[in-house]
Amino acid sequence: MDMMAMVSSMLAMQAAGTQQQIQTSIIKQNADAEKAAVHTLLGIPSSANLAPGIGGNLDIAA
Repeated sequence: MDMMAMVSSMLAMQAAGTQQQIQTSIIKQNADAEKAAVHTLLGIPSSANLAPGIGGNLDIAA
């Protein structure tokens, strides 16, 4: 194998790794969007816009 073929194969492997990272990121974003859509349709409230401490568990044992 000559040097240019080796360099070319290494660059192709790097490009494939980058594409896989991007694909994984997009799949996660799509899954998060689907989850949010399902929660909206089911009427599950989102705590994304609430202040810290709001919407948590309340200890009423005392």
